[in-house]
Formats: sequence, C-alpha cells, structure tokens
Amino acid sequence: MMFIGYMYNCLIEKASALSLVLHSHSYILGRALEELRGSLYNDFHTPEGAKRQQQRLCGPIIALTFNFVVAVGIIMANKMVMGTVGFNFPVALSLIHYLFAWALMAVLKALYLLPIAPPLKSTPFSSLFALGAVMSFSTGLANISLKHNSVGFYQMAKIAVTPTIVVAEFIIFQKKVSLQKVIMLVVVSFGVAIATVTDLEFNFFGACVALAWIIPSAVNKILWSNLQQIGNWTALALMWKTTPITIFFFIVLMPLLDPPGLLSFNWDFKNSSAIIISALFGFLLQWSGALALGATSALAHVVLGQFKTIVIMLSGYLVFNSDPGFTSLCGAVIALAGMSVYTYLGMKGSGTSGRRNSLNSRQNSHFLKSKVITDGEKQETKTVDSV
Repeated sequence: MMFIGYMYNCLIEKASALSLVLHSHSYILGRALEELRGSLYNDFHTPEGAKRQQQRLCGPIIALTFNFVVAVGIIMANKMVMGTVGFNFPVALSLIHYLFAWALMAVLKALYLLPIAPPLKSTPFSSLFALGAVMSFSTGLANISLKHNSVGFYQMAKIAVTPTIVVAEFIIFQKKVSLQKVIMLVVVSFGVAIATVTDLEFNFFGACVALAWIIPSAVNKILWSNLQQIGNWTALALMWKTTPITIFFFIVLMPLLDPPGLLSFNWDFKNSSAIIISALFGFLLQWSGALALGATSALAHVVLGQFKTIVIMLSGYLVFNSDPGFTSLCGAVIALAGMSVYTYLGMKGSGTSGRRNSLNSRQNSHFLKSKVITDGEKQETKTVDSV
C-alpha cells in the first residue's frame, strides 16, 4: 500500500509539473500572438506603420516598374476607348476613372485595408485642396491637349514640364539640382525631342491648353512627392483624401471642355466594359504614380515618362517593324544614354546621402552616450560632495 501511495504521489507531482509547463507555454504563445497582433495593428492602422510598410514593400525600382507597366497598359486601354469605342469625352473619361478609384478605395476602407491617414492638423487642408485641384487640371488638360494637338506638339509640352519642375522646386523649397544632372536632363529632353517631335501642327486652342497644362502638371508631381516624403502620408491615404476634391473639379470642368452628347452615347455592354477596363487601369496608374513619386522625386517621375515614350517607339520599330526614321532612332539612343547617366548620378547621390546620414547618426549616438556618461559622473561627484 505504501508503494502504491508513493507512486500515486509521484504521478500527481508529474501531472502538476506538466500542467505548469503547459500553462507557461500557453502564456508565452498568447503573449507572442498578442505582440504579433499589436505589431500588425501598428503596421496597418497607424500612419507611421503604414508608411514604413509602403517603404519596405515598394522601393524606388518596384514603384517605377509598376508605374511603367501600368502606363503602357492604359495607353492601349484609352486607345481602345477613344478609337474603337468612340468615347470622345476626355474630361468625362477622367471623371469615370476617379469615381471608379474612389469606389475601390471605399471598399478597401470598409474592409479595414485602407492605410490610415495622418491627423489633419499635421497637413493643412489647403495643401490637400491644392493637390486635388491641380490633379484635376493636370489630368483633364492633358487629355484635351492630346485630343486637339498633334503628337509632336503634345510631346514638346511634356518636355517643357522638366525645366518647370526644376524652377518650381527651387522657388518653393530652395531645392537645387547639380550641374551634372541638369546637363543630363537637357540631353534627355533633346533626345526625346528629336525622337518624337516629327510633326508640329499648330492649333491655337490646342496650344493654349498645352501651355495651361504645363504648370499644373509640374505642381501636381511636386506636391505628390513632397507630401509623402515630408509627412507620414501613404499613396492610398493621400488618394482617399484628395480624390473627392478632384471629382468636384471634374464635374465643374466637364460641361465647359467636353463636347455635348455624353448622355446619348451608346452605353451597351461592350462599350461599358471597355470603359471599366480603362477605369481600372486609371486607378492603377494613379496609385503607381503616387508610389513612384513618394519613393523617388518629381524629376525622376518625369524622366520615367520620357523613358516610356522612347521604349514604346523602339518597341514599335523592333516588334511591329514600324519605321520612325534614322533621325528619330538617333534621338532615342541619345535620350536613353542621358537617362542611364541620370539614373547613375541619382543612385550615386542616394548612396552618398545614405552613408552621410549613417555617419551622422553614429556621431550623434556617440555624442549622446558620452553626454550620459559625463552627466552620470557629475551626478556622482555632486552626491559625494554633499555627503
């Protein structure tokens, strides 16, 4: 009996120890899950966490590549809408694009997948209103300019955006561009002009629209880049706040700049499907453009747009056997060479800046550590003196 009692007590002790171990493991697992939930909440439901996630998942190369692919896709989609479908209402098409984008973001917000925006007190409403306004003028006037101008005149207006951005950033933010980059930007613009400006048909109304488009386009890119890099704005959060303002301005501009006949358009399934596909590409273009501007700069985004133009022209020559002419091909080669050097200078500057920031961080850390030790020694000396 004593042996049975001894075995019973041993079993009870082992069961208690096992229960304690299981309880400890469950507590550790629970803490780990709670920390993971808190980390995910901070990553998606705080402006700082959402901004870190965007920077981690979508660096400059990914953002620029995404924007390039979508930009090529929307060109094909809009050609189908404007040409095959015959939807000749550029401002109305832009309005449909932004309404579709706003609806998609509303769904994301309802599913708690839309990144949270920073407090409005951190960003003046005037900045958001200005961004929404210039975005509507930039998009709407670009479509009208393309409709009323020859391709060559439209490309000349796009080239003029580059020096406008340089001047505007210098006036507003005192931001300077190195002489080497300025030279490369001139080379790129010169090459793009030779490659694409083959017909310069002048239309007075089209020329006025093109000139009116240049400044809003430059300011639009500058504001998108500046608000994301200085504040804790993510691309989707900034789109959510500014899209209603843009929609309002499109509604105002549509009866003034679009021809009549929108309501009498044939809204059958085929035509509506083509417009919806274009609207989906429009949302992706707006999002990818915002990501690219947040990850790089307004100038880098302009250079990407010129690179896209050259690649489309060379693709037509290499794949579809189109003949742009020897002069255009020489211009394309000059532009690509300038873009390559500009990209190298940008990467070199980023690397130098990163090393400088790292060195300053280490120096500041060493200074703070020395200050803490010195303060501690002073405090200890004072204590001894008082005793």
